[in-house]
Amino acid sequence: MATTIVIGAGQAGAEVVSKLRAEGYEGRVVLIGQENYLPYQRPPLSKKYMAGEMALERLFLKPKEFYQDKGIELLIGQSALKINPIEQEIEFTDGILNYDHLVLATGSKPRELTPYIGRKINNLFTMRDLNDANSIEPYMKSGMRLLIVGGGYIGLEAAATARKFGVDVTLVEIEERILKRVAAKETSSYIRSLHLSKGVKFKEAIGLDNLKIIDNKILSAYLTDGSDINVDFVIVGIGVTPNTKLAEGAKLKINNGIFVNDMCQTSIANIYAAGDCTSFNYKNTLVRLESVGNAIDQAMIVAQNIMKQDTSYLPKPWFWSDQYDLKLQIAGLNTGYDDVAIRKGENNQVSHWYFKGSDLLAVDALNDPRSYMIGKRLIEANKSPSKNQIKDKDLNLKVLLK
Repeated sequence: MATTIVIGAGQAGAEVVSKLRAEGYEGRVVLIGQENYLPYQRPPLSKKYMAGEMALERLFLKPKEFYQDKGIELLIGQSALKINPIEQEIEFTDGILNYDHLVLATGSKPRELTPYIGRKINNLFTMRDLNDANSIEPYMKSGMRLLIVGGGYIGLEAAATARKFGVDVTLVEIEERILKRVAAKETSSYIRSLHLSKGVKFKEAIGLDNLKIIDNKILSAYLTDGSDINVDFVIVGIGVTPNTKLAEGAKLKINNGIFVNDMCQTSIANIYAAGDCTSFNYKNTLVRLESVGNAIDQAMIVAQNIMKQDTSYLPKPWFWSDQYDLKLQIAGLNTGYDDVAIRKGENNQVSHWYFKGSDLLAVDALNDPRSYMIGKRLIEANKSPSKNQIKDKDLNLKVLLK
């Protein structure tokens, strides 16, 4: 009987084992995960879960009975230590397992503040997993003082949640504006204004210089503009790096992640990879998509190709972020854009359409689901409306799909 082992029990790993059974795979399926939880959703952690609006059980992607009923062996609380590709075996915490197919869904890890890596600091946090959210939750109380380092989506979502609890929030971003790496200034300005209206204090083009730490607790932060602020806790949101250690040990090709072809195979044909840990070519550019959609789509491709269906992955990038009453929906990738067309709708709806020349690359839709859905379909169909059409608020966008 053939055996497929999946390392990593996040969204991608859980989807792979589920899809294998759905596709009729009859062999042994083993899912190995480091955390002591059933596979769960991560996006709600910094939002509904930490805000107390979602119970733990609702985070789980499937109940325990699903895995039992489908004959999926769950090895949670276990770490994979080494891959031996020649012997086709995995060394893990409690022993050795042999495989016919191996899937790496090892995800990514948050970047830490370099001077403090490895130090035990009780009130310094990243925001990536359930343990992080559980550790931060006791600090989410009115009057507490939070410093967020990094003005990306994770930091901004944490800021929104904290303000709901009445936490005093200061966000420090070393770039000249928040979201500079991922969004146009129009989107940055909209979101910045929203947070300012909710009481968040921003320090842009300013970095963190040092932390005053006594008895493993941060008391204050010193910034590069010479100022200092007293804090009760600090959340670091300065990006993530792909978990490639196991893949590196197996001599797989690494290029800003575990490099996979359009069948989600690594440089060793019977070893696949899916999710945040992967990099691949998209429109002649090497990309790594940190998104639920990418994890789900790649998982399906992996399952189908283990079943010898020879299916190719066609990325359809989409993302979202929830902050206060704002739902930001993003379609496409804006890499290389040179112009942004703004479309204003009713009830404070707005969308920002990214163009390179006359080619539509991406759309940021802010409380504007119609623009998101139509923009997504246009991008996937490789259709580009004119900028004047986008700006014409009287134009029914549906005509662009014809």
